[in-house]
Amino acid sequence: MTPHPPADRTTFDPAEMATRAFYRVLNSVVVPRPIAWVCSRSAEGVHNLAPHSFYTVACVDPPVVQFTSVGRKDSLNNVEATGDFTVNLTPEALFEQVNATGTDFPPDQSEAEHAGLHLEPSLRVAAMRVAESPVSVECTLHSTVRLGDSTVVFGRVQLISAWSSAVREGRPRIEELRPLARLGGNEWSTIGEVLEIPRIPYRDWAGDPSIGERVRDR
Repeated sequence: MTPHPPADRTTFDPAEMATRAFYRVLNSVVVPRPIAWVCSRSAEGVHNLAPHSFYTVACVDPPVVQFTSVGRKDSLNNVEATGDFTVNLTPEALFEQVNATGTDFPPDQSEAEHAGLHLEPSLRVAAMRVAESPVSVECTLHSTVRLGDSTVVFGRVQLISAWSSAVREGRPRIEELRPLARLGGNEWSTIGEVLEIPRIPYRDWAGDPSIGERVRDR
């Protein structure tokens, strides 16, 4: 690989920038981000549906996912009040609906209803799932961690349900799911080109010097 010439760099120091300004930079750097389309219900029984783009897997055994509520959002209030929620995949076909559920509707109104989406009963938790979403992850509240102005919500996965048409060889297939992802500002992305490459075991790398040569030469 040819050495890259030194590049001029612009620096962003959180100690010298307004919080919101640095947040915009951070969101433009940590990309693409998967979206947790969180469906929850209030203590009064009102269903809430909101996209959260700080979302990932937190643990394998036991299976735990996490999303972050920046500020105290309805999703956080509801999960703390009722103890469960679902995370629904955000498919490309529902781009406008996903965006619409990010509107700051009052807590007594259902985003799903405003966006023309249909909620249906989950199998293991009381929170509903999005009927139009090809995958739903049913979770019970494991714990929360407060970090400054945000709260990380950890959900113990009780069940994952996926459209059978999207499952092949024992797992949901990315070409059938076609998830949306968040970028910086108002930018979103689709999956684009899917690259596939096997991980290289060290025993193969150590036993065949040509492997390292091929990697370095690219």
